[in-house]
Amino acid sequence: MEENHLFPVFFKLNRLHVLVVGGGNVGHEKVNAMLQNCPDANITVVATWFLEALEALAQKHHSITLVQKEFSCGDLLGKDLVIAATNLPELNRSVWEHAKCSKVLINVADTPELCDFYLGSIVQKGNLKIAISTNGKSPTIAKRLKQVLQESIPDTLDEVLHKLQAIRDKLKGDFSEKVKQLNEITEVLVQEKNKT
Repeated sequence: MEENHLFPVFFKLNRLHVLVVGGGNVGHEKVNAMLQNCPDANITVVATWFLEALEALAQKHHSITLVQKEFSCGDLLGKDLVIAATNLPELNRSVWEHAKCSKVLINVADTPELCDFYLGSIVQKGNLKIAISTNGKSPTIAKRLKQVLQESIPDTLDEVLHKLQAIRDKLKGDFSEKVKQLNEITEVLVQEKNKT
């Protein structure tokens, strides 16, 4: 049976520089998703034209740069991540080839075999963030799971996180002792489940 062998990570997009190739609907969707998670993400979008909504995003977020031109391999200089988001499969493949040669991680929209990483569905409640991946099999299922989790996780969980951080900061002992104490404190979160 096939399993999901992806290793989940959370990028600090305000410290990295992302290149998005494509200024249409898909490019706009990817830029918007990144900004929802990191409003000061450093994003450069290269395209021969830009959707009006993407131009509006760039005016609102000064960390976005729109460059109206055709993609060239020089666009990869200084970039940490690339998202190929055009409706031209041959251009997306070209971006992928240049990214691989430059050792820059790339996501080619709707082409799992050309992706080093996926943009998963995100559930966020304050400081809690959960990323959902179906290994590129079904973004629709990821979207549905996002809805279920978003509705079932209480909004007050962020308050709990702040209180636990304050408790953690006051705990004495080495790392393993602090983990033990925090496990005892948070056991209440799973007690009901264990009783059933």
